[in-house]
Parts: sequence; C-alpha cells; structure tokens
Amino acid sequence: MNNQKPQKPTLSGQRFKTRKRDEKERFDPTQFQDCIIQGLTETGTDLEAVAKFLDASGAKLDYRRYAETLFDILVAGGMLAPGGTLADDMTRTNVCVFAAQEDLETMQAFAQVFNKLIRRYKYLEKGFEDEVKKLLLFLKGFSESERNKLAMLTGILLANGTLNASILNSLYNENLVKEGVSAAFAVKLFKSWINEKDINAVAVSLRKVNMDNRLMELFPANKQSVEHFSKYFTEAGLKELSEYVRNQQSIGARKELQKELQEQMSRGDPFKDIILYVKEEMKKNNISEQTVVAIIWSSVMSTVEWNKKEELVAEQAIKHLKQYSPLLAAFTTQGQSELTLLLKIQEYCYDNIHFMKAFQKIVVLFYKAEVLSEEPILKWYKDAHLAKGKSVFLEQMKKFVEWLKNAEEGKQQLSSEVELVHSGNPNAIMLCFGVGGC
Repeated sequence: MNNQKPQKPTLSGQRFKTRKRDEKERFDPTQFQDCIIQGLTETGTDLEAVAKFLDASGAKLDYRRYAETLFDILVAGGMLAPGGTLADDMTRTNVCVFAAQEDLETMQAFAQVFNKLIRRYKYLEKGFEDEVKKLLLFLKGFSESERNKLAMLTGILLANGTLNASILNSLYNENLVKEGVSAAFAVKLFKSWINEKDINAVAVSLRKVNMDNRLMELFPANKQSVEHFSKYFTEAGLKELSEYVRNQQSIGARKELQKELQEQMSRGDPFKDIILYVKEEMKKNNISEQTVVAIIWSSVMSTVEWNKKEELVAEQAIKHLKQYSPLLAAFTTQGQSELTLLLKIQEYCYDNIHFMKAFQKIVVLFYKAEVLSEEPILKWYKDAHLAKGKSVFLEQMKKFVEWLKNAEEGKQQLSSEVELVHSGNPNAIMLCFGVGGC
C-alpha cells in the first residue's frame, strides 16, 4: 500500500521584481522646463546667479536628456515649436538671450553663462552645437532683433572656441539664402567674431572645416561674385572680410592658372596662345603681373627633370630658359615684375643647391633676352635682394653690376661678348664677366 501523499501542482516559471532604478522615466520636457524657468525667475537677470543656478541644477535635473529644452529656454525663453515659434500657452521666462538688451556687452555676458555651463557639463557640447544649427535654420521665425542677438552671441562663442565653425553650414539653407537672411545674419556674426579675435583667427577656423572658400554661397547663385560680396560686406563695415574672400578667390584662381599653364607647356602650345590665355585670366581674376611672372617662373622650372651634377645643370638651365624667354618677357613690362622675377630666381637657386653657381648666368641670359633691364638688376644688387645666399650671389653679380653702372662706355664690348651666348657656348656668360673658371 502506497502511503505517499500526492504532490500539489506548482506554477512554472520565475517571478522577477523590477527594481525601481530600472524603470524608465517618462520623457517629460514640460516638467523639466517648469523647474528651469522657476529657478531662472528666482535668480532674476543677475547672470552670475543664473550661472550658479544652472551649475547646481545639473546635479538634480537630467541635462543630458533635456539638453534641447534647456538651450531653448536659455536662448528663446521657452521650448520652441518647429519653425522657431513659442506656443502662446507655454510657460516662458525673460531671463534669456532673446529678451536681453541688443548690445555686444550683454551678449558677452550671456556667452559666459554658456561657457561655464558647458565646461561644467562637457556632455552638453554636442547638444549645444545641434541646438545652434537648429536655431540658424529657424532664423525666419525670429524677429530682426532676436536674429541680431543670436548672431552676436554665435560670433562670440565661435571666437572663444565653444562652437565649431561647421555650424555655419545651416546658413547655406536655400530659403534663408534666397531671402537675404543668411547674409544679413553673417554681417552681425562676423562683426562680433572679428571683434573678439581678428580676421586671421577667423580664417584659421573657417579653413579647418573647409568653409574658407564657401562664403559667397551666402548669396543666391546669380549674386555669387567677388564684386558683389566685397561691396555688400564693405558697406556693412567688414572690409577685412571682403579682402579675405577676394584673396581666397585669387589663391584659387592662381592655383588653377598654374595648373593650366603646366598643361599647356607640356602640350607644347604656341607662346602666343599661352600669353593670350594668361592675360585673359589676369583680367578676369584681377591677378597682378608680379604674381603672374612668379607663376610662370615656377611652371617653367617644374617642367624639367634637372641634372643632379652642378657642372651640367647650368648648361641645361640656360638652354631651357632661353626657350621660354619670350613668354617671361611678355609679363615683365613693369620694374616691379622684373624685381619679383629676380627674387624668384635667387630663391630657386638657393633652395636647389645645384643651381647656386647658375644664378649669374640666368640673370645675364634674361638681360640679353630683354626679360630683365638694368634698373631692377641694380636695385636688386643694392638693397632689394633676399638674405638667402646673399653673399654668394652678390659676389657672382659684382662684375656684371659694375659693367651695368658704366653701360654707356662698355655697351659695345658687351654686345660682342654676350653674343657668344647665342653661339651655343654654355660657358660664354661666365667668360663675359670673368666669374668662375671654365
């Protein structure tokens, strides 16, 4: 007989108790907003007190989760609806950027509030950049005064490094550009940025985010010209920015010119075609003759693989440069252009050690080919030369310069002796003035 009692049925599975800390808190920006606005109301317009309140509140409130709400309040006074408007029934505060006075000093004080807050809570850095990008897209929803204050604040924060210049991408929004909002905002922004730093610091920041060549995109396509940009910003009191953009455009045009020149030379295009192209580019991009002659010299010297032996490279250089003399002569119509070329030759011969003894030969060749004239050579010798290789090059040029000073007496003698250059004798130039030995 079985005396065992039958087992009672049991429920299968396990029961877990959810810990309170693991329960997900409901997303409630309105409650967060009320806490912040109440605190700001108590601090009043004392921005030092505001900064202390925000610092202390970060330990109690979830800034990480409600970063957008926090920055909306500090800038606009309350949570912003899409488009940049504040709801009529929404709680708001006057302790914010948009309700403050429209002057640089006040915006500098507000910038300190943001600086202290983000230094204290580093995780807010990304959220703040996203907020500013959003605010820039909402510019049309703000009043002119609000846009001006935001522009000044943004310029200050860009200057002190709180913001990265990449936020300016929002200004290239098609609608903002079309209605002129972007350009007007940029005027106030760059004024405060340059006031805090200078145009060189601004240029560095723009270059880091590849924005240095995009400023003309603040205008519609039919107005994207250096002339229009320069006129607009110069009249607004930002001449240094106008000059910076003009210079950037010129740098781009010079690079393009050099690239095209090298291609034309490698193809062996006729000099008359090259000269015509270069003159058109000079006119179109406002490039000076001095700049052009330096580009041509650089292009001419980069088309050859030079001999590494010093005794052979001079002969190679004379033969090569004689060929390109007509091209260089077309762009040395001014004394300053000739001096620029002389300095470029000096720099090249110094930087490329195999050319150290070729300097005088090149100068005399260009004198004979009417690329260089007496006055610029004498000026270079007297006081316009570079420090690079100065003693070597001045010594090389000594005899030739002495002859130039007495050109009227010795012109006939030089004419017969330098004629040897055209006979194909590579040592002729050195023989003329007794420099070196052959």
